[in-house]
Amino acid sequence: MSCGQIALERVGIKVDNYFASEIDKYAIQVTQKNYPNTIQLGDITAIKGSDLPEIDLVMGGSPCQGFSFAGKQLNFDDPRSKLFFEFVRLMKETNPKYFLLENVLMKKEYEQIITDHLGVKPIFINSAFVSAQNRKRLYWTNIPNIEQTNDKEILLQDIVEDGGVLKEKSQTILSTIYKENAKSMVTRNKQGLLVLCGAMRGRYVVDGKRQDGKIKTAGLTKQRIEVRYDGKTNALTTVQKNNNVVYEPDGRPYYEIDGIRFRKLTPTECERLQTVPDNYTACVSNTQRYRMLGNGWTVDVIAHIFNGLLDENI
Repeated sequence: MSCGQIALERVGIKVDNYFASEIDKYAIQVTQKNYPNTIQLGDITAIKGSDLPEIDLVMGGSPCQGFSFAGKQLNFDDPRSKLFFEFVRLMKETNPKYFLLENVLMKKEYEQIITDHLGVKPIFINSAFVSAQNRKRLYWTNIPNIEQTNDKEILLQDIVEDGGVLKEKSQTILSTIYKENAKSMVTRNKQGLLVLCGAMRGRYVVDGKRQDGKIKTAGLTKQRIEVRYDGKTNALTTVQKNNNVVYEPDGRPYYEIDGIRFRKLTPTECERLQTVPDNYTACVSNTQRYRMLGNGWTVDVIAHIFNGLLDENI
């Protein structure tokens, strides 16, 4: 969906040609609506560097399901994570001036394999510094002069369209938001930060202790609640149970616990969590909007990294 292209534009870096390797038709649709001059190349395994002009910057984020602590951690045995080596191949074939690879936190042994192939150590950045979302990621790049960004102090309450919130920051949003994120919620009460996160019917957890309580639902599944005090929500991810909702549903599906109603995040709110412009993804269904936003980048993190290019002669 061209989060990298948004970041380049946000920093003010002019692009002569922007090539994209994408196979998801909905992501392509969003890109072409917003950046119609994008040249779509399709499946990365079929792209040859010799067919491309001189390349200044190669950027990407190989699928993370094989690495993520939230997944099965199949590492490079996972066919999706093997696409990392296609990134390496194209880097060798195009010999760009600069490169950027993003991925999740992973076991040090997997991280070291990527480091060995790219020749640089990763930079750790949490999206919470530039957004209302906790999203801890690793960035391998040879772009110079990258420092940890200052905290913009953006809170979840700042980005919601209506209602109140429990947590100061959102959880990591995932690509399966549509299926899973409806099972997550946030609100504020005297006991602390409540996050709906697992399946336990009719009970919830406060400070690690199970509590009996009535959970009324309208269009959503009963789940467990945990109290969190980290001041941030998790990142947008593919597992919706890791994502939040705000209260005041106005006729939308909701949970009700102790008289407080909760709803899931809207697509626009998820765009704001990823610092994507409002309605950038509005040309596709909400299901696809949630999914691609969970798969995407936090644009202002990428823009922060690209600031290192401004003093370079590219």
